[in-house]
Amino acid sequence: MCGICGFNWQDESLIRAMADTLAHRGPNQQGSFCCKEISLGFRRLSIIDLSDKGRQPMFNEDSTLCLVFNGEIYNFQELRRELEQKGHVFRSHSDSEVILHAYEEWGDKVLHRLRGMFAFALYDQRRRRLLLARDRIGIKPLYYTWQNGQLRFASEIKAILADPQVERRLNLQAMYDYLGFEFVPAPETLFANIHKLPAGHLLILENGQIRTEQYWDLQFLPAEPQLSFAEAVEKMRELLDQAVASHLVSDVPLGVFLSGGLDSSCLVALMRKHISGPLKTFTIGYKDKSFSELDYAQIVAEHCQTEHQVLMLDSLKPEYIEKTLWHLDEPMTDLSTVPLYLLCKQAKEQVTVCLSGEGADESFAGYDRFKASQINRWFSLLPEFARKNVLGRLARLLPDQPQKKGAVNMLKRFIEGANLDPAGQHLRWQYFLQQELVAHLFNPSFCQQISLDPFRLVREHNARCHGVNDRINREIYLDTRFMMTDSVLMKVDRMSMANSLEIRVPLLDHPLVEFMASLPGHWKLKGMTTKYIFRAALEGLLPEKIVHRGKQGYSLPVKHLLRGELKQYMIELLNDSPVIREHLNVPYINQLIAEHSALKHNHNHILWALLNIAIWHRRFFQ
Repeated sequence: MCGICGFNWQDESLIRAMADTLAHRGPNQQGSFCCKEISLGFRRLSIIDLSDKGRQPMFNEDSTLCLVFNGEIYNFQELRRELEQKGHVFRSHSDSEVILHAYEEWGDKVLHRLRGMFAFALYDQRRRRLLLARDRIGIKPLYYTWQNGQLRFASEIKAILADPQVERRLNLQAMYDYLGFEFVPAPETLFANIHKLPAGHLLILENGQIRTEQYWDLQFLPAEPQLSFAEAVEKMRELLDQAVASHLVSDVPLGVFLSGGLDSSCLVALMRKHISGPLKTFTIGYKDKSFSELDYAQIVAEHCQTEHQVLMLDSLKPEYIEKTLWHLDEPMTDLSTVPLYLLCKQAKEQVTVCLSGEGADESFAGYDRFKASQINRWFSLLPEFARKNVLGRLARLLPDQPQKKGAVNMLKRFIEGANLDPAGQHLRWQYFLQQELVAHLFNPSFCQQISLDPFRLVREHNARCHGVNDRINREIYLDTRFMMTDSVLMKVDRMSMANSLEIRVPLLDHPLVEFMASLPGHWKLKGMTTKYIFRAALEGLLPEKIVHRGKQGYSLPVKHLLRGELKQYMIELLNDSPVIREHLNVPYINQLIAEHSALKHNHNHILWALLNIAIWHRRFFQ
């Protein structure tokens, strides 16, 4: 795991300055390459082939190709054997060198041969051509800006901002989208004119011009030959085992995050099949049982005989919020961000690589929003007057309950989402800018500069899911191609790399993801049972109590913290922040704070999002 950066002119001092901002991603080695047409920078976290032969930038035999690469290629050994049979000669045992020789052999089609997580830049000196590429799922990040014929790119935005010529300007549309979805959807960022290279895309710089192309998308094509449910379960078991086994290749110590949920428990059990020695597991716990999964994690740890370690977390220091935001580069208000940062910090003391269970909720239909969409099929049959004017008003009158979920809280959230525009599909239950907020929160000048259509991006992505009539599979497409990359995966990359820790996500191994897409939706969500086929595949591998439990997650009890130890910190920040005062209605924000503090309503999503905006703006603009 590493950090990469570069631009299309020669400047050795600037490329070193950009690479230095990525030192946390790669503390083991730094390197750069400069010629008239290109400058490439690199920071290395050594995982495979720890020798100097694995150093980057890396060149082919005649130095006509130069590579900087971030990530892991899990099929590099089989690709190496194939390339050696074709006459290629290797100088190292690294997966990076495989990309160079594979490009020599297959050109840009190399991307279709790679199995792993990656973002890389490959400069072809003969063709004076730069290729940037990002893995299919978007596990590894890549940002760029293109202005006045100048291309800058990096693993993190802060490296691009290390160039003083790059203007720092707020992207107002992205800010609006962020406050609704709690992340900034690709290709935008909160910085105007700095973009994300979307997952499954490449970018080519050639003849003074850039172009981006999509080389992969998730296709929901029925399996050939068609499988019975029992056959699909067996195939899934096989792919799960292959995915985990391939993700264990490492020359440094590795462990696994164990929340006690189904996904991480699956990883631990499968790792135990392949690791006979000590296996380190790490988890987070809270005193409030409605937020904690400690008991379940302990059951799995004992079942798999792991060396289990628990980090208890019930308070939240402002310095942690501010530090995580600096690493994120732009707000992404997943309530598990700070806990993940602290968990990575603890794990790094003992290991360099951790496996984690991200991606299963999206690919296997595990979130509550899938169930909400299922229930809404019947709820939507009620007259609109009853849904909005009667039940909607009654739900708003119900006071917030202290637990994380609970019947009252879930009912309120369901009705709120159900009464949003149906164009949002199941993402209505992951959207937090209701009409009342929009009407009072933003200043008129802000609204005049943006589109207020909350689900325009959802419609755009939905249109790309061609020929899929299966509602559940269409929702899975939205989760994996719209939501996951810029929220869950961005969080995982940043919080792990902030601590020089590599996180691998076997449940997003693309053959497994593609296989799941070939199955009918009702095998993933059956009635109100989420991850139905996944649970069937894990029968006998894990205790029944784990296989059949519901989803909980390890998010912070932020709603309580905003009513307690963070309240004054929030009030001062939101009242003093220049970006808040310029674009938003501060008296209305204070009203939201008062309602939240009095337990009248749970406004933690919008207040936490605004708090993060204020901290981010202070860090990057003031």
